Amino acid sequence: MEKKKKFKLFDAILATVCITLVVESTMPTAAIGNSQYFWWLLLLIAFCLPYGMISAELSTAYPSEAGMYDWVKRAFGKKWAGRVAWNYWINFPLWIASLATAVTTVIAGLFEVELAWWVVILIQLAYIWLTTFLGTKRVGESKYIVNLGTFFKVLVLGTLGILGFVYLAKNGSENPITSFSDLLPDLSLNIDSGLPFISIIIFNFLGFEVVGSFVGDMDNPKKDIPKALIIGGIIMAIFYILPATAFNIVLGGSSVDPEDMVQVFQGIFGAVGLSGTALKVAVYAFGFMLIYTFIANISSWSFGVDEVAKYAADDGSMPKAFKGTNKEGVASNASIMNGIVASIISVAGVVVAEFFTDFSDAFSLFFCLSWITLLLGYTPMFLAFLKLRKTDPNTERPYRVPGGKVAEKVLAIVPFVFLVLGIIFTIFGDFSVEYLQDNIPLLVGVGLSLLIQEILVFRIKK
Repeated sequence: MEKKKKFKLFDAILATVCITLVVESTMPTAAIGNSQYFWWLLLLIAFCLPYGMISAELSTAYPSEAGMYDWVKRAFGKKWAGRVAWNYWINFPLWIASLATAVTTVIAGLFEVELAWWVVILIQLAYIWLTTFLGTKRVGESKYIVNLGTFFKVLVLGTLGILGFVYLAKNGSENPITSFSDLLPDLSLNIDSGLPFISIIIFNFLGFEVVGSFVGDMDNPKKDIPKALIIGGIIMAIFYILPATAFNIVLGGSSVDPEDMVQVFQGIFGAVGLSGTALKVAVYAFGFMLIYTFIANISSWSFGVDEVAKYAADDGSMPKAFKGTNKEGVASNASIMNGIVASIISVAGVVVAEFFTDFSDAFSLFFCLSWITLLLGYTPMFLAFLKLRKTDPNTERPYRVPGGKVAEKVLAIVPFVFLVLGIIFTIFGDFSVEYLQDNIPLLVGVGLSLLIQEILVFRIKK
């Protein structure tokens, strides 16, 4: 008797929101100021919408738990698929390491203590291996963690958004809009407010294709996946823009790191009138919900990332260590590799900071490396969509991106161009010698990742 699928449309919508709505990546957009609304609107139309439609078509026309790897392989062969698999995977342990760093700083902020370096390591390893364990469970089994994480994300970000407007009514905006020119974008290479911020908003939108990896747990994926992407995408857009607006109103366009979120909570709650015990309770509640969302983030992404890595290993594009599943059919070896690599990165970051150099911003480095490798992994997807439309027109497409040949080219090429620009601006910033000198660890990390990628690709047999 066939086991009843446990992942319904409602779960897919919540998973879409949990995957794409990342609390810690809403914060840097505060530095863009009032021009962020231009970028949100432009990239919702020019990137998020076509990306969501293309993901829906590919995931229903070629249903596969390998997602982008399978689509790019069909279009361009194993070597390009191998590049996708490497970048799509390596971003994940880097992201886990960055969130492990954020967890320790949030805990230190909540309890107002300075944690010893060995305590930091223990907490980070506990977080990493908790998320690793959850990654060995099927999405249908761990959906309650994802669903609760989605609820907390919506609650945290929605409350911050509402409090921003309460602050506006009481005190006015710290970054008021005085004329239409305040809303116009800064097209310079200013790393504080200019074009480099394109990649931040693009990063916020990524993850739609992960929902396509849930096909094995869904009753009617061809019908439910497009619905989940559309409804979840709308919810995601609302709850990104709300807190970004609040940060702009209350903080006046100042940049915010997740490491500073306890102070941000204290500042926003205090600014709207909370004090004493009520303020402490609110900050503690939101601090622990924030930590829970860090757990749910990894849990919701792990199934898609691990399946791609395992599938690629079976196909000869990734090392054999990623092969293998547990009795539940989950790519558990890939999840364990995530834990091992994230642990090495986290411990190395703490030890280097403590004993060798003043390396205090581990979160930003790991998060930025994760950010760049993830963007690199997505670039072939849009061109694969065009290639498959041309070379495989007869495959049934339950959902088809609307429009003719001109529309399909525009809908694929425009987000592809934004992706490429986002990668360039993130790596090179304002292209100054000073910026490159200040970001040598980032440049070395990107170069090392590309080197390993090409070694793996070189080993792939045609």
